[in-house]
Amino acid sequence: MEPDCIAKELTGKCASVETSSTGMHNPSAVQERAIDHLQAIRAFVRVVEVGGFARAAESLEIPNATLSKHIQQLERHVGVKLLERTTRRVHVTSEGSAYYDRMRDMLAELDETEATLGRGQSAPRGRLRVDIPSSIASVILIPALPEFYAEYPDIQLQLGVTDRTVDLIGENIDCAIRDNARDPALIARRVGRLSWTMCASPAYIAKYGMPQRPQQIVAENFPMAGYYSHTSGAIQPIELLVSDKPLVIKPRHSILVNDGYAHLACALAGLGLIYTLDFAVRPSINRGDLVVLLKEYQPKPLEVFIVYPPSRQRSTKVRVFVEWIKQIFARVAPE
Repeated sequence: MEPDCIAKELTGKCASVETSSTGMHNPSAVQERAIDHLQAIRAFVRVVEVGGFARAAESLEIPNATLSKHIQQLERHVGVKLLERTTRRVHVTSEGSAYYDRMRDMLAELDETEATLGRGQSAPRGRLRVDIPSSIASVILIPALPEFYAEYPDIQLQLGVTDRTVDLIGENIDCAIRDNARDPALIARRVGRLSWTMCASPAYIAKYGMPQRPQQIVAENFPMAGYYSHTSGAIQPIELLVSDKPLVIKPRHSILVNDGYAHLACALAGLGLIYTLDFAVRPSINRGDLVVLLKEYQPKPLEVFIVYPPSRQRSTKVRVFVEWIKQIFARVAPE
């Protein structure tokens, strides 16, 4: 590609050709102008994604003044107002919205091209930011990572291990593992299913007995160790299947926790029955430290999804990670 046409590839306009004092073309000046323009486009796209100048500057690791300058230069270049900025909010104009759609896709394709340049589509490289619940990370994902790195040694994983629902676009995260596909702003693909299990310690069973039917848990006041969301405070519902119909029970909770390992510890200490995903307690069950209860009333498995922003749908790193994680979840799929 000729240096004086780089800007044309980025903006649809051909930059005027710089000349030196000798009258010769000055390609380095044109290249610098094109790079500055590309940085301005990245700044604009980030402002739209996160909804503000301060967060965009922080994520791009540049001063607020530099980001504002980029936006001003970009608006002068395109000749229209892209953003309307008030003291509290940033609004995208209709022209800015159309420009964002085009530039977002262009940047995604550019980043993907650079990431695989000279290495082929079979060897993706670079950082991949993944958000994942803590128990899935520790029990399912991390133990299998040596296999992933054996196949994709040039990908650097950055795992955000948390049980909160993060803003993928706002926090510039490539993809996340979730138990739902409700966010319309994200692309979702189902990658597996996980079984539910109710269990208790032998000491608990010796003290309180073993319920034979779901209704007994409430009727006979069996203590349960519950799990609640640390973001919403909602207590995880307990839904079993009775005659192939869902039955939600509301037991007496002897204790509530918001961490998967603490939930397991409650069961091992005999503080209550727990209702949780099978993979989290299976090693304890296999050792005899916990006993499965009401297995015949086990509910339908939980569907697991990987979600990612539309700007990541062409990413080779995301694509290979999705395919790999499907294989990993297949190993713990319900029988």
